[in-house]
Amino acid sequence: MQSVAAFTDTYLPTVNGVSYTVQTWRDCWRERGGRMDVVFPGTDDYAPTDGEYPVRSVSFPFYDGFRLGVPRVPSRVEDVDVVHAHTPFALGLSGLRLARREDRPFVVSYHTPTGEYADYLTSREPFERRIESLSERYERWFFDRADAVLCPSTDARDHLRDEVGVDGRLTVLSNGVDIERFTPADDAAIADFRERYDLPDGPLVGYTGRHGFEKNLDEFVRAAAGVDATVVFGGDGPAREELESLATEAGLDARFLGFLPREDLPAFYSALDAFVFPSPVETQGLVALEANACGTPVVGVDEGALTDTVVDGVTGYHYPLGDVEDCRKTIRRVLDEREALSASCLDRREELGVGRAVDELASLYDRVVAEKET
Repeated sequence: MQSVAAFTDTYLPTVNGVSYTVQTWRDCWRERGGRMDVVFPGTDDYAPTDGEYPVRSVSFPFYDGFRLGVPRVPSRVEDVDVVHAHTPFALGLSGLRLARREDRPFVVSYHTPTGEYADYLTSREPFERRIESLSERYERWFFDRADAVLCPSTDARDHLRDEVGVDGRLTVLSNGVDIERFTPADDAAIADFRERYDLPDGPLVGYTGRHGFEKNLDEFVRAAAGVDATVVFGGDGPAREELESLATEAGLDARFLGFLPREDLPAFYSALDAFVFPSPVETQGLVALEANACGTPVVGVDEGALTDTVVDGVTGYHYPLGDVEDCRKTIRRVLDEREALSASCLDRREELGVGRAVDELASLYDRVVAEKET
């Protein structure tokens, strides 16, 4: 197996789609006997293990929980076969520098449409549009320097190609889900989860992940009004206070659990009767796939990667962005069809596995190394 240095601006202890993917791929790669080192922004809250190399970092003032690593290349990762960047920013540039200096293949994963977060920097629309334009120009410059760009969905690929204008080789490769971890919890585990988090009997509809304004979670809260179910939020973020106030105004029975330990997530997903995902900015939507792997159907907005991630009548249903009433109807429909949808979700579990993703990743690494050598 090829030896790999992965550069990321998001890693543990932060838990999100990027850090989850990097960690899961690394663990799977190492289980197969390979070497995949990780270079990431260091923090006092996480002690690195073997093959993890923190660099000095500073907090990013406009985006809570995000840190910028000071661009550098630890000497212990300089002898790898492949350099893989999971960010176009500070440490992604470190990866690019290493690849060019050592004449190694440079692979980039596209995780986040950076222009979507312009509203964190300004609330003035002209400046927001300008920031989005600059972000796309920078993305185009960075991704066009890669030997391969991995996109977790066809929507993400089409966005890079058609809207950002990336000319390089774009490959769709799902990030995959750890289906050994994300498996349906039994009745006892679900009952224990409900008891520990003081959740009532009856239907539960919910979401877990970052409570960011870009996630459009207020649409879920508004739609839940009138649905006979308790609303459960796992995770945290800058939009939480507003969501709590909105839920109170709507008279919802809403429970905000905060960040959940990873070992509790399978029980969380399994306890839900529907996972509601209104975010239009996803490049894949891993939490939707995690829910499906636990047998829980998804109500997903028909935008971005969720257009492909959610399969109507099989793993859940879509609703149009901005249509609160249709979202409400779709939640009710999923609740009505929960048993059949759950069965079809479980029938597709093997397709979601991270092992399949890593098989494809290994083949891609082999290909770019061979091309570099010719």
